[in-house]
Order: sequence, then structure tokens, then C-alpha cells
Amino acid sequence: QVQLVESGGGLVQAGGSLRLSCAASGRTFGRYLMGWFRQAPGKEREFVAAISWSDGSTHYADSVKGRFTISRDNAKNTVYLQMNSLKPDDTAVYYCASRPYSSETYTSVGSYTYWGQGTQVTVSS
Repeated sequence: QVQLVESGGGLVQAGGSLRLSCAASGRTFGRYLMGWFRQAPGKEREFVAAISWSDGSTHYADSVKGRFTISRDNAKNTVYLQMNSLKPDDTAVYYCASRPYSSETYTSVGSYTYWGQGTQVTVSS
């Protein structure tokens, strides 16, 4: 059974940094896409970033380009989200997600098969 476990959330001041981790287990992820999403109170879950497990190609939401970096460590089966220059608008629960490669757009929440439990990120002004 696939498990995704996020860690690294917390409280940080605006302009600060955090690194989120997503430890994946339960299968080999060679042909999987790994994504980070976030959901703020009263808002829909939204795409943040995604990475191809096999070749490391990445995608980002416009709102985080240049500030966030997604990466993976194949040996540790772990995906990271380095978040710099954080803003109060980045406050949300951040979720790790995974799915097999498909023709569906990587930003689609519904296209992801597996989800972690989420980790809270709070950015104070």
C-alpha cells in the first residue's frame, strides 16, 4: 500500500524559508509523477509544483515560480519542496500527492491517486 508522509511544516515570518519533505513507500515510483498541492481555509486545493520521478522534469504554479523548488532523492524515495521568500498568502496545509504518468494535466487535483495527510505552513506578516 502506497504511503506518503509529509513533514517540515511550521510557523515562519514573511521572507523566511521552509523545506517540506514527502517520504514515499509501498511501491516503486519509476513512472510516477509526484506533486505538491496546498489548501488555504475556505479555498480549493491548488497545484503548487510537480516532478517526474524518472527524469526529474519539474512544473510550477506561476504564484511560486522563482521562490519554490521541487526536487527528489531517488535513493531515499523522498520528494522535497524548498520554499523561500515566503509570503502570508502561502499559508495553507500542504499536501504531497502521487499518480502514474498519464495524459491528464499535472495540475489536476482529481488526477492524483495517492495523498499524504498534509502539513501546516503558516507565514506571519
